[in-house]
Amino acid sequence: MFKPLDIKEKEKDNDVQPTDVEQVKCLIIGSGPAGYTAAVYAARANLNPVLYEGLQPGGQLTTTTEVENYPGYPEGVTGPVMMEDFKKQAERFGADIRWGMATKADFSGDIHKVWIDDKKLIEAESVIIATGATAKYLGLEDEKKYAGGGVSACATCDGFFYRGKDVAVVGGGDTACEEALYLSGLCNKVYMIVRRDVLRASRVMAERVKKTPNIEILWKHQVKGLYGDNGVVEGASLFKNKGEEGEEETKIKVDGFFLAIGHKPNSDIFKEYLETDKVGYIQTIPGTSKTNVPGVFACGDVQDSIYRQAVTAAGSGCKAAMDTERYLSEKNA
Repeated sequence: MFKPLDIKEKEKDNDVQPTDVEQVKCLIIGSGPAGYTAAVYAARANLNPVLYEGLQPGGQLTTTTEVENYPGYPEGVTGPVMMEDFKKQAERFGADIRWGMATKADFSGDIHKVWIDDKKLIEAESVIIATGATAKYLGLEDEKKYAGGGVSACATCDGFFYRGKDVAVVGGGDTACEEALYLSGLCNKVYMIVRRDVLRASRVMAERVKKTPNIEILWKHQVKGLYGDNGVVEGASLFKNKGEEGEEETKIKVDGFFLAIGHKPNSDIFKEYLETDKVGYIQTIPGTSKTNVPGVFACGDVQDSIYRQAVTAAGSGCKAAMDTERYLSEKNA
C-alpha cells in the first residue's frame, strides 16, 4: 500500500544561507522532455511555472545525434534541436525558464523549499521533479571520444541506425539481455560482453538470449577501449580472463557499442522526504505523478525505470502538470 510519509514539521538548521528568497506557485526541476512538457501544460493552466534547467539543459537527449522515433518529426531531428523546440514552446506560453541547479530540498512543511546553486531559496506551493536519470558508463575516455559516433546507452533509441551491422552490448543483467534481444532483431550480429561466467539476468531472459542465433556471449570479458576513425567506432579491444591465468587481449569489429549496466536516477537530494525504490527511482502512486508528499510530483526518467523514452517522459510531464493544477485548485478552493 502506498502511504504518505508522516513528516513532522520541524526547525531545520540549514547549512546554506540563501542570498534571496522567492515564492512561486509551481516549481519545475529539470529540463528534458518531461520538464519542458510539464512547463507547457502548467503555463497554459496559468500556474506561472518557474523551471530550472539543471546542469544539462535538455537532458539526455542533448547527447543524441538523431531522434527518429518521436511523433511529429517525420524526417528525424537531432536531440539538441528537439529540446530547443520544446523549450521555445514552453516559453511561448509564459514559462519562466532559468539556468540553475537544485542543490537541496526541504519538503517537511506545506510550503516546499528548494535551494538553487546553494544560494537562492525557492518556496513553492507545488514542485514537479523531472531531474531524469544518468546512464552508467565504464569510465573509459573512449566513451566520450566516440559519444554520438557509435557509443549509446539506449538500444531502443539508437538501434535503428545499426540495421544489418555488428554491435556489442556491455552487461549481464536483465537490461543488457533486453537490449541484446532488441538489437538481435535489427542487427547482423550482437556480442554480449559479460565480466563473469554467468548472467545476472533472470533465468527466462538468460535462456532467451542463449537461444538467439545471432547473439554471441563473450564470457569473462572486459572492455579495454574502443577504436575507430574520425570519431566513429569501428571496434572494441577486450581483456579475456583479466587478472587470471590465461589472460589475453582480443578485438571485435563492431559499429555500435551499447552500455547496459544501469542508470542512476537523479533523486539524491529528495530521498529524505520521498519514497524511492532500492535503486533510487522516485515512487509515484500508480496511474499518477503523485509522490508520498502532497504537492510534490515526479515525472520522466527519475520515476521510470522501465521505458525511459522521450515520448513516455513527455506524457508523464503532462500528467504531472495536470495533477499539479488539480492539487492547487483543491488546496486553494
